[in-house]
Amino acid sequence: MMSIKELIYVAGPTAIGKTSISILLAKYFKTEIISCDARQLYMEMSIGTAVPSKLEQQEIKHHFIQNKSIHKPYNAGKFEKEGLRLLKNLFQKHDKIIMVGGSGLYAKALIDGLDKFPKIEPKAVKKVKELYQSSGLKGLKLALAKIDPEYYQTVDKKNPRRLIRALEVCESIQKPFSFFLNQTRSARPFKSKTLFLQMPREQLYKRINQRVDQMLDSGLEKEARNLLPHKELPALQTVGYKELFKYFEGKTKFNEAIEGIKKNTRNYAKRQLTWFKKENTICIEMDEISQTFDQIIKILN
Repeated sequence: MMSIKELIYVAGPTAIGKTSISILLAKYFKTEIISCDARQLYMEMSIGTAVPSKLEQQEIKHHFIQNKSIHKPYNAGKFEKEGLRLLKNLFQKHDKIIMVGGSGLYAKALIDGLDKFPKIEPKAVKKVKELYQSSGLKGLKLALAKIDPEYYQTVDKKNPRRLIRALEVCESIQKPFSFFLNQTRSARPFKSKTLFLQMPREQLYKRINQRVDQMLDSGLEKEARNLLPHKELPALQTVGYKELFKYFEGKTKFNEAIEGIKKNTRNYAKRQLTWFKKENTICIEMDEISQTFDQIIKILN
């Protein structure tokens, strides 16, 4: 009788402790870990993305950790294709694979598949880019609300990349972005469970602030300064780097930049919480790591 293959996804907001839990699970099931963090996969970004330590990576084999370059665009669609190929190989050796990371779209790509969109026309890219340059985020929001009010109700309105992507599709095909959502997708040859780690907001925000301080102690400022010449690259439009870029350019003071990192990281955590609340998850209250792990094992078994 063939064993049932299962992908166990450890999800949750940034700084909550996903890495520690995923490593314990991988050890327990004697398996490997796939990262679905959209920033940890870049080799030039380490401290600011909180990649697992070298010791942690030696303990358990990790995939999609610092295996791409910021100079080569990468997205959830590419992750889906590469991830499925990887899973096919890993499931030949293991019945269970652990996936971990806070990038909900990347996780969804691997678990459910992404909606298929039409080819983006260059003239659409040019038009939307000019709108963003002339009218900023407000202009993008007004345009999308007019063209596709349905998608406008659910999109992250503080994320210009999401707004730009939707408008590019609308302009390319002259149909609303929402027309292409929730398409029928091919079934996956494995089961999946999503474990959503959560804790009280005040406690989470305290952990976030502490993590930012730890990143600074570990050399985040130096890492960001080395990346300053490439600050326009999409991969570097990331919390922790973009605030320091403004400081290096004299647009803000150091203390203001640090407070900006902490504030923007807390806001990112809020968006993650909103995303995962919409997904089918098993909610796990984070306690001490060992106690949380024991709780998860009881659920999985």
